[in-house]
Formats: sequence, structure tokens, C-alpha cells
Amino acid sequence: MPLIDPVVLVHGGAGDIPAERVEGKLVGVKRAARIGYEKLSATGCVLDAVEEAVRSMELDPFFNAGYGSVLTTEGNVEMEASIMNGATLRAGCCSLVKDIMHPISLARRVMKTPHNFLAGNGVMQFAKEEGFDVLSPPGQLVTDYAREALEEWKEGQRRGEIEFARTEIGSSNKYNKAEVGTVGAVAIDANGNIAVATSTGGITGKLPGRVGDTPLVGAGTYADNRVGGVSTTGHGETIMKYCLAHDILKRIDFLGENAQAATENACKKMTEKLTGTAGAITIDSQGQVGVSFTSQRMAWAYTKGSTVAYGIEQNQHLEEALQI
Repeated sequence: MPLIDPVVLVHGGAGDIPAERVEGKLVGVKRAARIGYEKLSATGCVLDAVEEAVRSMELDPFFNAGYGSVLTTEGNVEMEASIMNGATLRAGCCSLVKDIMHPISLARRVMKTPHNFLAGNGVMQFAKEEGFDVLSPPGQLVTDYAREALEEWKEGQRRGEIEFARTEIGSSNKYNKAEVGTVGAVAIDANGNIAVATSTGGITGKLPGRVGDTPLVGAGTYADNRVGGVSTTGHGETIMKYCLAHDILKRIDFLGENAQAATENACKKMTEKLTGTAGAITIDSQGQVGVSFTSQRMAWAYTKGSTVAYGIEQNQHLEEALQI
């Protein structure tokens, strides 16, 4: 089998992203794609690549993951993440994670257990046993943007002007039905090995204990070397019901659609059926890329060879030389 050109593809959330956050998101996704690609080049491991790409976005307040995560009704950060190895179908998932900077690294550590998914008190105990730094005092991941978003959400609830909970933060348009959230990465190496990682803070104003699509295999994340890998973003309750990541790969597998067509068609069909909007990034087993979203905007970027491609608007595809 001929070698494949390695690719690292990332997204920074799909939804009604306000104009004032566009530049920051583009800078962040291009940086993440570069960092992930550098890691893949250095270690040859696709799991390393997607983890490192997502970690960079978990540090960036322009994204709803790690530092920058949105808040529950009680004003707390509860995060979730998942990572999957397409060669073995092994997965690590975690939810209700608190005061840990990098939930994606915790999800990867879950892969060493006999389980796929740890949550709540159990995952926090596991994190401590594994030596993760639990921030003290609590609440250090809460940003001013997130506090603003929660107050806007509460005001919108009082006025009856919000249908879907918001996951974008810092918007100048109060009470938007903004559904953006989640960061993710998909990578393929020269031998066709694929990995996917996804991380999020959830949706603004969620009830404590809410679990979204991000940590669910088949909804927020899926990887199978035989077909491809997908990371999704958008309105979690909708994505969960549609099993969006799995649907995209089944379109490739059974309908023979290419990565772009499968991603476009699945996102469109989901929104037509269930109203909620979403986006997804896909790499198929041949290294072909798919990027699509039914939301207003989705920040994305991928690095391949000496080029980084990126965009945030519908039908936008920009390219520039990779700066390493």
C-alpha cells in the first residue's frame, strides 16, 4: 500500500461565533494544527499528535475547553473529553472533570484501564492517583468571558429568549442561540493509522452533572483505521441523538461517499431532522479531508506537508506556508 501524506486536522467549535472572536479562533486553530503536526513528525504517534493539538486549545480562552470552558447554572466548570485509537478501537473518555487543565490527557490515561469511560467522583479520584495536578483553590479555570456568558444566559432565561443553551462566550449579541463549543483533532500518519481527540466545557447554563456528546464514542468522537476518523462540535443533545461521528463514517463505509461529501451530508441531514446545528472534521483512510458545518461559523485548520489550510466561514478555504 502506498504511503499516505500525514495530516493533522483540528476544529475549534461550530456555532454563532461573534465577529470579535473570529481572529482569536483562527490563530488558535492554526497553532493547534501546527503543534499537532510537529508532534506527529517527532514521535510518529497519531495519539500524541491529537492529544497535543487539543492541549494547546485547552490552554486558550478563545475556546470552550480547559481554560475558557463555559459554566454550569451554579457557576462551575465541568469538562469532558474523549480520545480514540483507530488501529485498536480503544477509547478513553471522561466527564464531570473539575479543576484539571487538560481533560484530554486525563481521557488518554483512562485508556490504560479496563474501561472506556470514567466520570464524576471516580474520574477525579483516578486523576489524583495518576498524579494529575488538581488546581487549588478551585475555580481557576473560570474566565471573565465565561462569567459574562452565564449572566447573559440567565438574563435570557428570565426573558424567555433562549431556546438552546449557549456554548459560545463573549458575544456582543445577547441571547443568541449560539451552539458553538468543543475542540477536536483528527490525525493520520503515513501508514494510515488514525486517532481522534475531542474536549469541551459543555454548554452555558447546563445543569450540574450534564453529559454531552463529546465523551461519547460514536457521537463526538470515532476512529477506525479501516474507514476514517471524526470529531464533532455543536449542539450536544442533537449530536448525541444522531450519533453524528458514526454516521459520517458509515456514509464513507457503506455509501462510498468521500470524506467531504459524507461530512456535509451527515451534518445537513442531522440539522434537517433535529433542528440543532453542528460541524465535523473528518479524515478518511486515504488521508482525504472533510470539513463541514450547518452553524454560522466553525474554526478549523489542517497541516499537511509544508502548508496549513484554514477557515471559519461557510465555503472558506485559505492556505499559507507552514511556519515551523
